[in-house]
Amino acid sequence: MEEPDVILIGAGIMSATLGILIKELEPNCKIEIYERLSEAASESSDAWNNAGTGHAAFCELNYTPEKEDGTIDITKALKISEAYEVSRQFWSYLVQKGILKNPEIFIHSIPHISFVWGKENVAFLKKRHEALTKKSLFKRMLFSDDKAVLEEWMPLVMHNRNKNEVHAATYMPIGTDVNFGTLTRALFEYLKDQEGVTLYFQTEVEKLKKQEDGNWKVKVRNLETHKSRKVKTPFVFIGAGGGSLRLLEKADIEEGNGFGGFPISGQWLRCMNPEIIKQHKAKVYGKASVGSPPMSVPHIDTRVIDGKQELLFGPYAGFTTKFLKNGSYLDLLKSIQTDNIVPMLSAGINNIPLTKYLIEQVMQSQEDRMKALRDYFPNAKSEDWVLETAGKRVQVIKKDKNGKGVLEFGTELVNDDDGSLAVLLGASPGASTSVSVMIEVLSKCFANQYNSEAWQNKFKEMIPAFGQTLNDNDELCTQIRAMTSKTLKLVN
Repeated sequence: MEEPDVILIGAGIMSATLGILIKELEPNCKIEIYERLSEAASESSDAWNNAGTGHAAFCELNYTPEKEDGTIDITKALKISEAYEVSRQFWSYLVQKGILKNPEIFIHSIPHISFVWGKENVAFLKKRHEALTKKSLFKRMLFSDDKAVLEEWMPLVMHNRNKNEVHAATYMPIGTDVNFGTLTRALFEYLKDQEGVTLYFQTEVEKLKKQEDGNWKVKVRNLETHKSRKVKTPFVFIGAGGGSLRLLEKADIEEGNGFGGFPISGQWLRCMNPEIIKQHKAKVYGKASVGSPPMSVPHIDTRVIDGKQELLFGPYAGFTTKFLKNGSYLDLLKSIQTDNIVPMLSAGINNIPLTKYLIEQVMQSQEDRMKALRDYFPNAKSEDWVLETAGKRVQVIKKDKNGKGVLEFGTELVNDDDGSLAVLLGASPGASTSVSVMIEVLSKCFANQYNSEAWQNKFKEMIPAFGQTLNDNDELCTQIRAMTSKTLKLVN
């Protein structure tokens, strides 16, 4: 029986990031990585399957809800923006070290814009701008309700718009577009060539069981040869996207009891007219409709995929019983266990408006979709747009203090008490915050090493502002952004 030091399940951005971090911290560590599909980043990390926004909370209005007293809660926005700056620092380190050869294959400067209309929404956006720009990370954000300025920022969106309606937008020039699929594959290309790292594609984890000595015995099967083998390891990380919940259930740890999943599918309208595509260069986010999930915040979105500029609008949500794009329609049914049936049923009952919204989305015609697009591009013509299927998202359901289910729309890290197993559940804004999340895994599962002088010094080498926040430090924020912008070839 082989005995690697670390097993990573799933070849997405999370496993790639954790694998690189571990090899940088412990070069002699032996790692095995298992992926069910034939290549890395084929599910949630793929460019066509996620928004690629480089979530920094510049334009996502759902990260800054308005409280009952009328003030704007910027807590989540600050946390996400801070985490994205950590990712940028780590990617810069990888470029400087030659692990990532060319940053332009995965990251580009694209302005981030929040756009609203109607007096109430304009007032909300202005308050949001005032609250955020008090913080260092958001000081460069501009606000305008001047039609001429808005036309300059987003001509496609403003052309032929109702002159009697009030409009406003915020503009962040230092936004980015990230191709997490390309980034993930580049990281794995480096990893697989490192001594002690073995990457197995078309390999499925059938069983994982904790042994009396604290190690994990993992049974994997090659999907081509149908041959199985067993592996023993002191640490397992499960970063398998929609497949993580079923693997958590197989692990059968007490900390995983009560977790369930609610799968949501996504679709994009993709522009096929090059003349339209070149008229728009921004990520323009609006407000989600009442009852819709946060992942359905509408946006007309410039992307750079495989070196080509693309234009997408969406996402359109839908209900599915699959947990993965390449999964089974039985995924949802198989995930129901005795410990999570009550939380899942109560979450379903408490989210009937969401279920209704998803059914309505499934029933939409092309003209219905075009009507939604015309809120952001009034002159849109149906013949210029085709429907593309995006990835699946499994939103986390977990027990509340009363044992009932609560539907969560972020990411959830679950680990057993001795830190020998870590499982990542949930969806957005995972990819953009992957470095911070994986550092959290290391802090919880390798506590002694994490607090050692050697690891702390290495973290500071990889992430210059490690242990510090940029939100209230103008000088440090400016310095770090200038450094990462130069290395990643971005607008500063």
